Amino acid sequence: MTAPGTAPLHPALAPAPAAVADSAAFHTLSELLHTRYSCRAFLPQPLPRTTIERMLATAQRTASWCNAQPWQLHIASGNTLERLRSALQAHVAASAPTPDLPWPREYRGVYQERRRECGYGLYEALGIAKGDREASAQQAAQNFAMFGAPHVAIVTSDEALGVYGAVDCGAYVSSFMLAAHSLGVGSIAQAALAAYLGVLREVLGIGADRNVVCGISFGLPDLAHPANQFRTTRAGVASAVVWKD
Repeated sequence: MTAPGTAPLHPALAPAPAAVADSAAFHTLSELLHTRYSCRAFLPQPLPRTTIERMLATAQRTASWCNAQPWQLHIASGNTLERLRSALQAHVAASAPTPDLPWPREYRGVYQERRRECGYGLYEALGIAKGDREASAQQAAQNFAMFGAPHVAIVTSDEALGVYGAVDCGAYVSSFMLAAHSLGVGSIAQAALAAYLGVLREVLGIGADRNVVCGISFGLPDLAHPANQFRTTRAGVASAVVWKD
């Protein structure tokens, strides 16, 4: 209880709670992380604006360097999304990718193994035979149709912040997708959408002062689609941590 004449303590300044062995909050977060997946087939009906705003308000709590909060989203739906789809599909067929942020120089070792496992697992779920270049190219092209999603968010950062802004945006994307999953909304983060900047800047009015980090297609998942039956694996903690006690 606050003493008379004393302003209540801001939640951010409240004493940190003691660590607990277990909690409902931990179980909720763990379940969200264990059950979220990249949705590659969506139902066409749009989400209510209030649902999207709830996701955005939750994701806005993402931590960032110096609390810069550099992320900015351009969310396309309806006719704007259809124009973006058409423009991307026409552009991809005739132009080379030119992303703001350089793509990985190389996937090597275990990273290449995981990448291949992901690709082969998806193709197997879709019935695409190994070596079927035409079918695999058609599936890759679904990136630029946003897998039929009714909404896409293009995530950008202030270009002056460089890699730190991109790292902040990566954390934001994770928060956004977890918030979406908690409400039964499917989503997929797409680096491919960041490769064709001219289309994004023209259709969505994204300025040159913003680095395009990625896109997030989202909407209600088509749970019956075989692409959504596929799940990736995760490496054990021991592969990601070096203890120095």
